Amino acid sequence: QVQLVESGGGLVQAGGSLRLSCAASGRTFSSNAMAWFRQAPGKEREFVAAIRWSGGSTYYADSVKGRFTISRDNAKNTVYLQMDSLKPEERAVYFCAAGYVRYSGSWYFSRTGEYDYWGQGTQVTVSS
Repeated sequence: QVQLVESGGGLVQAGGSLRLSCAASGRTFSSNAMAWFRQAPGKEREFVAAIRWSGGSTYYADSVKGRFTISRDNAKNTVYLQMDSLKPEERAVYFCAAGYVRYSGSWYFSRTGEYDYWGQGTQVTVSS
């Protein structure tokens, strides 16, 4: 089992920034990738960004490229999501996920089914 705990959500004005953190514990060696997804009220969960533990390759949804940055601290088993220039429509619960993605390519890293472990989520609210 892998336990994931997110933190860093909150209220920010449009154009502002937030940094989310996700601390992983347990059998972290069973996963090779971490990702962030988000889910707005009444909408499906959508991919935001992912990163490989080894090598650090990153993947982003088109909607966040150039504004969001995913990073990792292997020593702390922690993944971060720096979110800049936030928009009101990005209000959502942000979830951290861990999994073993068997294939390369951004499409695989963006699929919820590739991730076995999920955090409880952290609320991000962007005011206009």
